[in-house]
Amino acid sequence: MIFRSKNGTPFLQFASLAGFSKIRHGVFTRRCGCSQPPFQSLNISRGIGDDARHVAQNRQIIALCLEAGDLVFAQQVHGAQVCVLARDDRASNGRSARDRLLVGDSLVTDIPGKFLVIQVADCQSVMLYDPRRQVVANVHAGWRGSIRNIIGQTVQIMENRFGCEPPHLMAGVGPSLGPCCAEFVNYKGEIPPEFWAYKDDRDHFDFWTISSDQLIAAGLDTKNINLSKICTKCNTDMFFSYRGEGTTGRFAAVIGLA
Repeated sequence: MIFRSKNGTPFLQFASLAGFSKIRHGVFTRRCGCSQPPFQSLNISRGIGDDARHVAQNRQIIALCLEAGDLVFAQQVHGAQVCVLARDDRASNGRSARDRLLVGDSLVTDIPGKFLVIQVADCQSVMLYDPRRQVVANVHAGWRGSIRNIIGQTVQIMENRFGCEPPHLMAGVGPSLGPCCAEFVNYKGEIPPEFWAYKDDRDHFDFWTISSDQLIAAGLDTKNINLSKICTKCNTDMFFSYRGEGTTGRFAAVIGLA
């Protein structure tokens, strides 16, 4: 990944996505925000105990950094629900569907100026971009979402709803819990047997490879898949980690059509 800084705020970009002028994206660190311990400092998540004023300021920091006028958040529930924000979509009550409360763990849009935000503290953020159809997605893939293949479901919705073709999609998997730290001592009761091949003899699972394999199974070209391979628990100076810290904040992974 490429390290960037704007307005004094550090963030990372995928080299494969940074070359496209019609999108802006960034994976932000925990640094250069307003929140106090244990949420220090660029926490963008509400409802976890942080001061709401600090969260609002932190969200404004990332919006200014990416020149993002409209940050789109969802209530993440560690499931496999995909939220679609489409230009031609209308809610049943006459309001734009993109104005409703979003509950789910994946966001897809073809609307310029809507910047999709995933809140992270060990789970994977998976960014997707179709440069032909001009559609972006951002996926919150925790272990529960991974075993339900939320990535594959997102790609399928991009196909069915927007006419995307998987071989043309670009993907980036952000900093998250690595195989070095993803221990599941109760895996037999949590993770289906078909995923046990991704386990080592210490009961550590490689969810980075799981995500890569799910993207390939969904039709993406291997050369278009980029893994950051940065473990959040190993780098709590840079990123929030629930496994590493317990009570902590959430950093932002953001992508949108410019």
